[in-house]
Amino acid sequence: MKAVRLHTYDERPTVDDVPEPAVQGPYDVIVEIGGAGLCRTDLHIVEGQWASRSGVALPYTLGHENAGWVREVGGAVEHVQPGDTVILHPLATCGFCRACRAGDDVHCERSAFPGIDTDGGMAELLRTSARSVVRLAPGTQPADVAALADAGLTAYHAVKKAVPLLPPGSTCVVVGAGGLGHIGVQCLRALTATSIVVLDANEAALELARGWGADETVLADGSHVASVLEMTDGQGAEVVLDFVGERGAERDAWQMTRRAGSHFVIGYGGTIAVEAIDVISTERNVVGNLVGTYNELAELMVLAERGQVTLHTRSYPLDAVNDAMDDLDAGRLQGRGILVPARSA
Repeated sequence: MKAVRLHTYDERPTVDDVPEPAVQGPYDVIVEIGGAGLCRTDLHIVEGQWASRSGVALPYTLGHENAGWVREVGGAVEHVQPGDTVILHPLATCGFCRACRAGDDVHCERSAFPGIDTDGGMAELLRTSARSVVRLAPGTQPADVAALADAGLTAYHAVKKAVPLLPPGSTCVVVGAGGLGHIGVQCLRALTATSIVVLDANEAALELARGWGADETVLADGSHVASVLEMTDGQGAEVVLDFVGERGAERDAWQMTRRAGSHFVIGYGGTIAVEAIDVISTERNVVGNLVGTYNELAELMVLAERGQVTLHTRSYPLDAVNDAMDDLDAGRLQGRGILVPARSA
């Protein structure tokens, strides 16, 4: 089968012929990939940012946002069968550790993260765990929802944590209206009555954000922090959701957070440098976010089925992965890029 393989850090991945995965255990599920989302994390992986953290051996297959159709299941799998349309939680979890038993499976002590520390789904087939598979309505097209598996889940997870901090009359600033941010805006609109201010350097993205539910938009032109502070009577926002996390956004997000407010770090790549005295004297919080739980993915899919969360996507054939990465890196890709294997096109 065809798969997008990373052989060397700081070099382009290649599309290679590799053996098809096979069922090895009773809870294995083989999925024919119908759509694999392209994430900025994939760019960071190629750059080597994850090398010391994932411990993955090269070469391996990229892709951690995956949806498709069940091809084959292990003998103990009962809740899905061949032919079912599914979306995959990005983690393959054990089910037995304390975190899993508490429903906090994103912090499973023995998880695997396909596309990060093991072979992922930018391929024609992927082997995963029954615990990762969420069955979808039969008519769902995997390419239409694949990015909800990580971008959507990450945005929903952050917004859900922020909901108690965002009563009516509050303000939430969304930094970045791209692949994650456009989903975050919709989740905020679905779950809260907060005033949503969206900040982005791309005017076209801001125009789209208005249609997704933004109350106000601000062009990131160097005066954007001052603009947000003016909108909030000099106080800043109760919550800032930073979906960029690099190139100065991480600095700006902190500056736009009010006293006793919360700066949610979702995008990454930069460095957060805050003096301790500023943290304690204003009682501001810095909150990290990494994907979400299986149950949160199931909840997000309910919003998607109701039309309250939709994806803005652009599809590419699997062998055009580097064109897609170039578009993402250069800012030409609005929303989310989706790789579609030829057999699923």
